[in-house]
Amino acid sequence: MFVLVYLTGSVGVEKASKGDTISFDRARNSPGQYDLSRINDPFNRVHSSFVPEDVPDAVSEKDLGNEFFKQKKFKEARDCYSRSIALSPTAVAYANRAMANIKLRRFQEAEDDCTEALNLDDRYIKAYSRRATARKELGKIKESMDDAAFALRLEPNNQEIKKQYADAKSLYEKDILQKASGALRSTVQGTQKSQKSEEKINGGSIQPISHSTQKSGLAEVNHHKKDNEQQILVKESLLTEDVDSRETKARSRPQSQGGDGSKEGLSASNSLEQRNHSITKLEMKASVQQLASRAASRVVAEAAKNVTPPTTAYQFEVSWRAFSGDLALQARLLKAISPHELPKIFKNALSSAILIEIIKCLASFFTEDMDLVVSYLEHLTKVPRFDVIVMCLSSTNKDDIRKIWDEVFSSEATPIEYAEILDNLRSKFGLGQ
Repeated sequence: MFVLVYLTGSVGVEKASKGDTISFDRARNSPGQYDLSRINDPFNRVHSSFVPEDVPDAVSEKDLGNEFFKQKKFKEARDCYSRSIALSPTAVAYANRAMANIKLRRFQEAEDDCTEALNLDDRYIKAYSRRATARKELGKIKESMDDAAFALRLEPNNQEIKKQYADAKSLYEKDILQKASGALRSTVQGTQKSQKSEEKINGGSIQPISHSTQKSGLAEVNHHKKDNEQQILVKESLLTEDVDSRETKARSRPQSQGGDGSKEGLSASNSLEQRNHSITKLEMKASVQQLASRAASRVVAEAAKNVTPPTTAYQFEVSWRAFSGDLALQARLLKAISPHELPKIFKNALSSAILIEIIKCLASFFTEDMDLVVSYLEHLTKVPRFDVIVMCLSSTNKDDIRKIWDEVFSSEATPIEYAEILDNLRSKFGLGQ
């Protein structure tokens, strides 16, 4: 057994059994007796046999995948990214493999890869953008728009993301209108069929009508017009004037003209049919917007039934925006989250706008559950970069928080045990003492 000993001025090999130190100079002058190369060579040979010359690593596999991608060899690129992930999973490798999957039209796998990337880095914009692309191809239009919207909030000046969000939003609105339009068209067609069946008199022929019948028929037209005006709020003064003028002409003709009575009846009937057709179009235009609004309301209502606690800032913001304008639903979302989970959820993705909205929401149920609200406020201050967010608040935002603090959190009705905690938190929210 030999031990190398490093000493100032000399290097020696120490034989453990004798404790005998041999100087390096002496060993060098006696190569036959003390051949150190014979000691080192076996070790070097064994070491080299276990360490291959070209060891693949995650970075080199990712870089090789990038080269294949540039050459449009997407399958080879995907395989390289897969090996990189197997060696060391990173958000970039997952997002790159997602892009290769998109090129290979494997959209479900692309969506899954982007989700994995965001689990590793929930502020990775490319992962949101690529998942939006994959979801659009999968027909998940609403989810695609949400991804693009969140990416845009992270990087508001990114022109490519702006275009992606605008396209996704337009597609989503078109999809809702098409569904609403289809439902309305089915309803209108059913109404028209029932109207046609009512018009069939004596085997489908229309008999000449008398002057008194014309009057009663015209009265029914006017009555029908009033009913429609009450049902829909659409301006149709020009249309009404046109129909009324035709009806007046029909009444002013002499009834003694024999066969002209039949023509007058047909004219009045045609006027009624044209007017009903025009009104139907107007009703359709108004109703499409109403149905679209109802569809959006139903989506929110369904989401409200199953509020699940978000685990990332992205999930929180998507749900929060879906409940925008409804403090009760937003409060329900907040209450689904344990206060101590807030720093873990937001990490470094809490925006000043969301912070202000959360504070307003907390104020809405402060009197109901003071202990919970105070706990939320305390844990919000533990979110990473919270002091930077507060420092960057505009004077208007600070005034809004100060007003809420003075009128709600620090009002005379606040118990002393909570008032002391809230006074200490006041400075952390940039309000001073």
